[in-house]
Amino acid sequence: MNHRLLVFTLAALSMLGALSIDAYLPALPAIAQAFSVSAAAAQQTLTIYLIAYAIMTLFYGTLSDSFGRRPVILVAMGLYLLSSVGAGLAPNLGWLLFFRFLQGCTAGAGGVIARAMVGDLFVGAEAQRIMSYMSIIFGLAPAIAPVLGGWLQAAFGWRWIFGFIALFVLILLVICYRDLPESLAREKRHAFHFKIILANYWEAARHARFIFQSLSIAFAFFGIMIYVGSAPAFVMNILHLSVTEFGWLFIPIITGMMTGSFLAGKWSHRFSPTFTIRIGFLLMAIASLANVAYAALFTARVPWAILPVMVYSFGAALASPAITVMALELLPRFRGLAASLQSFMFMGIFAVGSGVICPLLFGSALKLALGSALGFLLSAATWWIGVYGQKEEVAEAMTIPPPSPVEEIFS
Repeated sequence: MNHRLLVFTLAALSMLGALSIDAYLPALPAIAQAFSVSAAAAQQTLTIYLIAYAIMTLFYGTLSDSFGRRPVILVAMGLYLLSSVGAGLAPNLGWLLFFRFLQGCTAGAGGVIARAMVGDLFVGAEAQRIMSYMSIIFGLAPAIAPVLGGWLQAAFGWRWIFGFIALFVLILLVICYRDLPESLAREKRHAFHFKIILANYWEAARHARFIFQSLSIAFAFFGIMIYVGSAPAFVMNILHLSVTEFGWLFIPIITGMMTGSFLAGKWSHRFSPTFTIRIGFLLMAIASLANVAYAALFTARVPWAILPVMVYSFGAALASPAITVMALELLPRFRGLAASLQSFMFMGIFAVGSGVICPLLFGSALKLALGSALGFLLSAATWWIGVYGQKEEVAEAMTIPPPSPVEEIFS
Protein backbone atom coordinates (compact mmCIF):
# COMPACT_ATOMS: atom_id res chain seq x y z
CA MET A 1 0.00 0.00 0.00
CA ASN A 2 1.53 3.35 -1.04
CA HIS A 3 1.76 6.29 1.37
CA ARG A 4 -1.18 8.19 -0.07
CA LEU A 5 -3.57 5.23 0.12
CA LEU A 6 -2.27 4.34 3.58
CA VAL A 7 -2.99 7.83 4.89
CA PHE A 8 -6.51 7.80 3.40
CA THR A 9 -7.20 4.36 4.90
CA LEU A 10 -5.94 5.27 8.36
CA ALA A 11 -7.94 8.50 8.28
CA ALA A 12 -11.07 6.60 7.24
CA LEU A 13 -10.57 4.22 10.18
CA SER A 14 -10.32 7.24 12.47
CA MET A 15 -13.57 8.58 10.98
CA LEU A 16 -15.69 5.78 12.42
CA GLY A 17 -15.97 7.31 15.86
CA ALA A 18 -17.02 10.71 14.53
CA LEU A 19 -19.32 9.19 11.92
CA SER A 20 -21.34 7.40 14.58
CA ILE A 21 -21.75 10.67 16.46
CA ASP A 22 -22.26 13.35 13.85
CA ALA A 23 -24.39 11.53 11.29
CA TYR A 24 -27.21 10.78 13.69
CA LEU A 25 -27.22 14.01 15.74
CA PRO A 26 -29.89 15.62 13.48
CA ALA A 27 -32.13 12.61 14.16
CA LEU A 28 -32.13 12.88 17.98
CA PRO A 29 -35.48 14.75 18.12
CA ALA A 30 -37.02 12.21 15.72
CA ILE A 31 -35.68 9.29 17.81
CA ALA A 32 -37.21 10.84 20.93
CA GLN A 33 -40.52 11.20 19.13
CA ALA A 34 -40.43 7.70 17.62
CA PHE A 35 -39.89 6.04 21.00
CA SER A 36 -42.04 8.54 22.96
CA VAL A 37 -39.20 9.61 25.26
CA SER A 38 -37.77 12.97 26.33
CA ALA A 39 -34.91 14.76 24.56
CA ALA A 40 -32.70 14.05 27.59
CA ALA A 41 -33.44 10.31 27.29
CA ALA A 42 -32.62 10.33 23.58
CA GLN A 43 -29.39 12.19 24.40
CA GLN A 44 -28.28 9.13 26.39
CA THR A 45 -27.88 7.20 23.12
CA LEU A 46 -24.92 9.53 22.57
CA THR A 47 -23.69 9.34 26.15
CA ILE A 48 -23.68 5.53 26.34
CA TYR A 49 -21.83 5.37 23.03
CA LEU A 50 -19.17 7.76 24.31
CA ILE A 51 -18.76 5.88 27.61
CA ALA A 52 -18.27 2.56 25.82
CA TYR A 53 -15.92 4.20 23.33
CA ALA A 54 -13.79 5.71 26.10
CA ILE A 55 -13.54 2.47 28.09
CA MET A 56 -12.65 0.25 25.15
CA THR A 57 -9.98 2.59 23.83
CA LEU A 58 -7.98 1.62 26.91
CA PHE A 59 -7.70 -1.93 25.55
CA TYR A 60 -7.31 -1.65 21.79
CA GLY A 61 -3.79 -0.26 21.93
CA THR A 62 -2.64 -3.00 24.27
CA LEU A 63 -4.35 -5.70 22.21
CA SER A 64 -2.66 -4.42 19.06
CA ASP A 65 0.70 -4.25 20.87
CA SER A 66 0.31 -7.98 21.63
CA PHE A 67 -1.54 -9.43 18.61
CA GLY A 68 -0.67 -6.95 15.86
CA ARG A 69 -2.50 -3.95 14.43
CA ARG A 70 -4.27 -5.63 11.50
CA PRO A 71 -6.13 -8.50 13.28
CA VAL A 72 -7.54 -6.21 15.96
CA ILE A 73 -8.80 -3.72 13.38
CA LEU A 74 -10.49 -6.40 11.26
CA VAL A 75 -12.29 -8.03 14.21
CA ALA A 76 -13.41 -4.69 15.66
CA MET A 77 -14.72 -3.44 12.34
CA GLY A 78 -16.67 -6.63 11.74
CA LEU A 79 -18.42 -6.22 15.10
CA TYR A 80 -18.98 -2.53 14.40
CA LEU A 81 -20.73 -3.44 11.16
CA LEU A 82 -23.10 -5.82 12.97
CA SER A 83 -23.88 -3.27 15.69
CA SER A 84 -24.66 -0.60 13.06
CA VAL A 85 -27.18 -2.90 11.38
CA GLY A 86 -28.69 -3.69 14.78
CA ALA A 87 -29.04 0.01 15.66
CA GLY A 88 -30.89 0.64 12.41
CA LEU A 89 -33.34 -2.18 13.20
CA ALA A 90 -33.80 -1.41 16.93
CA PRO A 91 -37.50 -1.78 17.91
CA ASN A 92 -37.29 0.43 21.01
CA LEU A 93 -34.97 2.74 22.93
CA GLY A 94 -33.60 -0.09 25.06
CA TRP A 95 -32.35 -2.02 22.03
CA LEU A 96 -31.01 1.18 20.46
CA LEU A 97 -29.04 1.88 23.63
CA PHE A 98 -27.68 -1.68 23.54
CA PHE A 99 -26.50 -1.45 19.94
CA ARG A 100 -25.13 2.06 20.49
CA PHE A 101 -23.12 0.63 23.38
CA LEU A 102 -21.73 -2.06 21.05
CA GLN A 103 -20.94 0.58 18.43
CA GLY A 104 -19.01 2.53 21.05
CA CYS A 105 -17.12 -0.59 22.12
CA THR A 106 -15.84 -1.19 18.59
CA ALA A 107 -15.62 2.25 16.92
CA GLY A 108 -12.54 3.31 18.88
CA ALA A 109 -10.27 0.63 17.46
CA GLY A 110 -9.71 2.48 14.19
CA GLY A 111 -8.59 5.78 15.70
CA VAL A 112 -6.33 4.23 18.35
CA ILE A 113 -4.59 1.78 16.05
CA ALA A 114 -4.29 4.31 13.21
CA ARG A 115 -2.26 6.60 15.49
CA ALA A 116 -0.17 3.67 16.67
CA MET A 117 0.55 2.67 13.07
CA VAL A 118 1.75 6.21 12.32
CA GLY A 119 4.14 5.83 15.26
CA ASP A 120 5.29 2.44 13.91
CA LEU A 121 6.03 3.71 10.42
CA PHE A 122 7.11 7.35 10.87
CA VAL A 123 9.04 9.50 13.36
CA GLY A 124 9.42 13.17 14.31
CA ALA A 125 8.29 15.82 11.85
CA GLU A 126 7.35 13.13 9.34
CA ALA A 127 4.95 11.59 11.85
CA GLN A 128 3.53 15.05 12.58
CA ARG A 129 3.01 15.64 8.86
CA ILE A 130 1.21 12.30 8.38
CA MET A 131 -0.91 12.97 11.47
CA SER A 132 -1.84 16.37 10.08
CA TYR A 133 -2.94 15.00 6.71
CA MET A 134 -4.92 12.27 8.46
CA SER A 135 -6.67 15.02 10.42
CA ILE A 136 -7.58 16.81 7.19
CA ILE A 137 -9.20 13.70 5.72
CA PHE A 138 -10.73 12.80 9.08
CA GLY A 139 -12.36 16.23 9.12
CA LEU A 140 -14.56 15.30 6.18
CA ALA A 141 -16.69 13.06 8.40
CA PRO A 142 -17.91 15.72 10.86
CA ALA A 143 -18.42 18.16 7.98
CA ILE A 144 -20.42 15.86 5.71
CA ALA A 145 -22.03 13.46 8.20
CA PRO A 146 -24.52 15.80 9.94
CA VAL A 147 -25.62 17.31 6.62
CA LEU A 148 -26.08 13.86 5.10
CA GLY A 149 -27.75 12.66 8.28
CA GLY A 150 -30.20 15.55 8.16
CA TRP A 151 -31.09 14.77 4.55
CA LEU A 152 -31.52 11.05 5.25
CA GLN A 153 -33.68 11.86 8.27
CA ALA A 154 -35.87 14.25 6.29
CA ALA A 155 -36.23 11.94 3.27
CA PHE A 156 -36.28 8.40 4.71
CA GLY A 157 -36.20 8.51 8.51
CA TRP A 158 -33.50 8.06 11.14
CA ARG A 159 -32.99 4.29 10.59
CA TRP A 160 -31.46 4.93 7.18
CA ILE A 161 -28.66 6.87 8.85
CA PHE A 162 -27.40 3.67 10.46
CA GLY A 163 -27.85 1.89 7.13
CA PHE A 164 -25.50 4.40 5.52
CA ILE A 165 -22.96 3.90 8.33
CA ALA A 166 -23.13 0.12 7.84
CA LEU A 167 -22.49 0.47 4.11
CA PHE A 168 -19.49 2.75 4.70
CA VAL A 169 -18.00 0.30 7.19
CA LEU A 170 -18.55 -2.65 4.88
CA ILE A 171 -16.59 -0.94 2.08
CA LEU A 172 -13.79 0.04 4.46
CA LEU A 173 -13.64 -3.47 5.91
CA VAL A 174 -13.11 -4.93 2.43
CA ILE A 175 -10.32 -2.41 1.71
CA CYS A 176 -8.56 -3.18 4.99
CA TYR A 177 -8.85 -6.93 4.50
CA ARG A 178 -7.34 -6.71 1.03
CA ASP A 179 -4.70 -3.98 1.36
CA LEU A 180 -3.95 -2.79 4.91
CA PRO A 181 -0.45 -3.97 5.94
CA GLU A 182 0.69 -5.08 9.37
CA SER A 183 2.98 -2.38 10.79
CA LEU A 184 4.13 -4.10 13.99
CA ALA A 185 6.64 -6.91 13.48
CA ARG A 186 6.20 -10.03 15.61
CA GLU A 187 9.51 -9.53 17.40
CA LYS A 188 8.34 -6.10 18.60
CA ARG A 189 5.09 -7.33 20.13
CA HIS A 190 4.57 -7.62 23.87
CA ALA A 191 3.41 -10.80 25.56
CA PHE A 192 -0.24 -10.64 26.54
CA HIS A 193 0.18 -11.10 30.28
CA PHE A 194 -2.11 -9.30 32.68
CA LYS A 195 0.63 -8.30 35.12
CA ILE A 196 2.82 -6.91 32.36
CA ILE A 197 -0.08 -4.99 30.83
CA LEU A 198 -1.07 -3.60 34.22
CA ALA A 199 2.54 -2.56 34.85
CA ASN A 200 2.67 -0.80 31.48
CA TYR A 201 -0.55 1.09 32.21
CA TRP A 202 0.76 2.04 35.62
CA GLU A 203 4.01 3.31 34.09
CA ALA A 204 2.11 5.41 31.55
CA ALA A 205 -0.34 6.72 34.15
CA ARG A 206 2.58 7.85 36.33
CA HIS A 207 4.21 9.72 33.44
CA ALA A 208 3.06 13.23 34.34
CA ARG A 209 4.27 14.90 31.15
CA PHE A 210 2.42 12.39 28.97
CA ILE A 211 -0.80 12.65 31.00
CA PHE A 212 -0.92 16.45 31.09
CA GLN A 213 0.01 16.87 27.43
CA SER A 214 -2.65 14.34 26.43
CA LEU A 215 -5.21 16.08 28.64
CA SER A 216 -4.33 19.31 26.86
CA ILE A 217 -5.44 17.79 23.54
CA ALA A 218 -8.67 16.51 25.07
CA PHE A 219 -9.58 19.82 26.71
CA ALA A 220 -8.75 21.79 23.55
CA PHE A 221 -11.26 19.75 21.56
CA PHE A 222 -13.71 19.79 24.45
CA GLY A 223 -14.17 23.46 23.56
CA ILE A 224 -15.49 22.27 20.19
CA MET A 225 -17.31 19.18 21.43
CA ILE A 226 -19.49 21.37 23.65
CA TYR A 227 -21.14 22.51 20.41
CA VAL A 228 -21.17 19.03 18.87
CA GLY A 229 -22.88 17.49 21.90
CA SER A 230 -25.38 20.36 21.99
CA ALA A 231 -25.86 20.50 18.22
CA PRO A 232 -29.63 19.83 18.05
CA ALA A 233 -30.38 22.42 20.72
CA PHE A 234 -27.93 24.98 19.32
CA VAL A 235 -28.94 24.64 15.67
CA MET A 236 -32.68 24.19 16.03
CA ASN A 237 -33.55 26.05 19.27
CA ILE A 238 -30.94 28.82 19.54
CA LEU A 239 -30.15 29.54 15.85
CA HIS A 240 -33.72 28.55 14.78
CA LEU A 241 -32.55 26.50 11.77
CA SER A 242 -34.11 23.34 10.32
CA VAL A 243 -33.04 19.70 10.55
CA THR A 244 -31.37 19.95 7.12
CA GLU A 245 -29.28 23.02 8.09
CA PHE A 246 -26.79 21.46 10.51
CA GLY A 247 -24.11 22.37 7.98
CA TRP A 248 -24.19 25.92 9.35
CA LEU A 249 -22.53 24.56 12.49
CA PHE A 250 -20.44 21.65 11.28
CA ILE A 251 -19.03 22.93 7.98
CA PRO A 252 -17.34 26.00 9.56
CA ILE A 253 -16.01 23.90 12.43
CA ILE A 254 -14.54 21.30 10.12
CA THR A 255 -13.25 23.94 7.71
CA GLY A 256 -11.30 25.41 10.60
CA MET A 257 -10.03 21.99 11.68
CA MET A 258 -8.98 20.93 8.20
CA THR A 259 -7.26 24.25 7.49
CA GLY A 260 -5.43 24.13 10.81
CA SER A 261 -4.35 20.54 10.24
CA PHE A 262 -3.14 21.35 6.71
CA LEU A 263 -1.10 24.31 7.95
CA ALA A 264 0.32 22.22 10.80
CA GLY A 265 1.57 19.73 8.23
CA LYS A 266 3.09 22.44 6.06
CA TRP A 267 4.82 24.01 9.06
CA SER A 268 6.18 20.75 10.49
CA HIS A 269 9.58 21.12 8.75
CA ARG A 270 9.77 24.91 8.98
CA PHE A 271 8.92 25.71 12.59
CA SER A 272 9.36 24.00 15.92
CA PRO A 273 6.42 22.11 17.45
CA THR A 274 6.44 24.54 20.38
CA PHE A 275 5.97 27.53 18.05
CA THR A 276 3.04 25.87 16.29
CA ILE A 277 1.42 24.97 19.61
CA ARG A 278 1.75 28.55 20.92
CA ILE A 279 0.15 30.01 17.79
CA GLY A 280 -2.69 27.51 18.15
CA PHE A 281 -3.30 28.50 21.76
CA LEU A 282 -3.21 32.21 20.88
CA LEU A 283 -5.92 31.70 18.26
CA MET A 284 -8.04 29.66 20.69
CA ALA A 285 -7.75 32.45 23.27
CA ILE A 286 -8.83 35.15 20.80
CA ALA A 287 -11.73 33.01 19.56
CA SER A 288 -12.90 32.24 23.11
CA LEU A 289 -12.97 35.91 24.08
CA ALA A 290 -14.78 36.89 20.89
CA ASN A 291 -17.31 34.08 21.33
CA VAL A 292 -18.18 35.04 24.90
CA ALA A 293 -18.40 38.76 24.01
CA TYR A 294 -20.70 38.15 21.05
CA ALA A 295 -22.98 35.79 22.97
CA ALA A 296 -23.24 38.25 25.86
CA LEU A 297 -24.02 41.29 23.70
CA PHE A 298 -26.02 39.98 20.74
CA THR A 299 -28.73 37.49 19.84
CA ALA A 300 -27.10 34.43 18.25
CA ARG A 301 -27.44 34.43 14.47
CA VAL A 302 -25.57 32.86 11.58
CA PRO A 303 -22.86 33.41 10.53
CA TRP A 304 -21.61 35.56 13.42
CA ALA A 305 -22.37 33.00 16.15
CA ILE A 306 -20.31 30.41 14.26
CA LEU A 307 -17.22 32.40 13.22
CA PRO A 308 -15.50 32.35 16.65
CA VAL A 309 -16.08 28.60 16.87
CA MET A 310 -14.46 28.17 13.45
CA VAL A 311 -11.39 30.16 14.52
CA TYR A 312 -11.20 28.14 17.74
CA SER A 313 -11.30 24.87 15.79
CA PHE A 314 -8.54 26.20 13.52
CA GLY A 315 -6.31 26.90 16.52
CA ALA A 316 -7.03 23.54 18.14
CA ALA A 317 -6.24 21.67 14.92
CA LEU A 318 -3.05 23.68 14.40
CA ALA A 319 -1.71 22.74 17.84
CA SER A 320 -2.95 19.17 18.28
CA PRO A 321 -0.75 17.21 15.79
CA ALA A 322 2.44 18.49 17.42
CA ILE A 323 1.10 17.83 20.93
CA THR A 324 -0.05 14.32 19.93
CA VAL A 325 3.30 13.32 18.43
CA MET A 326 5.34 14.83 21.26
CA ALA A 327 3.21 13.03 23.85
CA LEU A 328 3.41 9.66 22.06
CA GLU A 329 7.18 9.94 21.75
CA LEU A 330 7.39 10.11 25.54
CA LEU A 331 6.32 6.42 25.63
CA PRO A 332 8.03 4.83 22.60
CA ARG A 333 8.02 1.27 24.01
CA PHE A 334 4.24 0.94 23.86
CA ARG A 335 2.74 3.48 21.50
CA GLY A 336 -0.48 1.50 21.13
CA LEU A 337 -1.14 1.73 24.86
CA ALA A 338 -0.24 5.42 24.83
CA ALA A 339 -2.62 6.06 21.93
CA SER A 340 -5.32 4.19 23.86
CA LEU A 341 -4.84 6.41 26.89
CA GLN A 342 -5.04 9.53 24.72
CA SER A 343 -8.32 8.37 23.18
CA PHE A 344 -9.66 7.38 26.60
CA MET A 345 -9.03 10.85 28.00
CA PHE A 346 -10.52 12.52 24.92
CA MET A 347 -13.67 10.42 24.79
CA GLY A 348 -14.05 10.25 28.57
CA ILE A 349 -14.13 14.03 28.80
CA PHE A 350 -16.49 14.17 25.81
CA ALA A 351 -18.80 11.60 27.45
CA VAL A 352 -18.99 13.58 30.69
CA GLY A 353 -19.57 16.75 28.73
CA SER A 354 -22.31 15.21 26.57
CA GLY A 355 -24.19 13.48 29.38
CA VAL A 356 -23.76 15.99 32.21
CA ILE A 357 -22.55 19.39 31.02
CA CYS A 358 -24.25 19.86 27.62
CA PRO A 359 -27.84 19.43 28.93
CA LEU A 360 -27.11 22.29 31.37
CA LEU A 361 -26.09 24.56 28.49
CA PHE A 362 -28.84 23.74 25.95
CA GLY A 363 -30.86 26.93 26.38
CA SER A 364 -28.24 29.65 26.06
CA ALA A 365 -25.61 30.71 23.51
CA LEU A 366 -23.70 32.45 26.31
CA LYS A 367 -23.56 29.30 28.41
CA LEU A 368 -22.20 27.35 25.43
CA ALA A 369 -19.58 30.04 24.79
CA LEU A 370 -18.49 29.98 28.43
CA GLY A 371 -18.29 26.17 28.34
CA SER A 372 -16.08 26.34 25.25
CA ALA A 373 -13.86 28.97 26.89
CA LEU A 374 -13.48 26.70 29.92
CA GLY A 375 -12.17 23.99 27.58
CA PHE A 376 -9.49 26.38 26.30
CA LEU A 377 -8.43 27.44 29.80
CA LEU A 378 -8.09 23.84 30.94
CA SER A 379 -6.16 22.96 27.77
CA ALA A 380 -3.70 25.83 28.24
CA ALA A 381 -3.26 25.01 31.92
CA THR A 382 -2.57 21.30 31.37
CA TRP A 383 -0.15 22.03 28.52
CA TRP A 384 1.77 24.49 30.73
CA ILE A 385 1.92 21.94 33.55
CA GLY A 386 3.03 19.24 31.10
CA VAL A 387 6.09 21.21 29.98
CA TYR A 388 6.92 23.24 33.08
CA GLY A 389 10.38 22.47 34.44
CA GLN A 390 11.29 20.31 31.41
CA LYS A 391 13.17 22.96 29.44
CA GLU A 392 15.89 20.65 28.24
CA GLU A 393 13.44 18.22 26.66
CA VAL A 394 11.37 21.06 25.20
CA ALA A 395 14.47 22.60 23.63
CA GLU A 396 15.32 19.27 22.05
CA ALA A 397 11.77 18.97 20.68
CA MET A 398 12.10 22.41 19.09
CA THR A 399 14.82 21.20 16.71
CA ILE A 400 13.60 21.33 13.12
CA PRO A 401 14.32 18.01 11.35
CA PRO A 402 15.55 17.86 7.73
CA PRO A 403 12.94 17.60 4.94
CA SER A 404 11.28 14.20 4.52
CA PRO A 405 10.54 12.30 1.30
CA VAL A 406 6.91 12.18 2.42
CA GLU A 407 6.72 15.92 1.68
CA GLU A 408 7.06 15.14 -2.00
CA ILE A 409 3.94 12.96 -1.92
CA PHE A 410 1.66 15.77 -0.75
CA SER A 411 3.40 18.72 -2.36
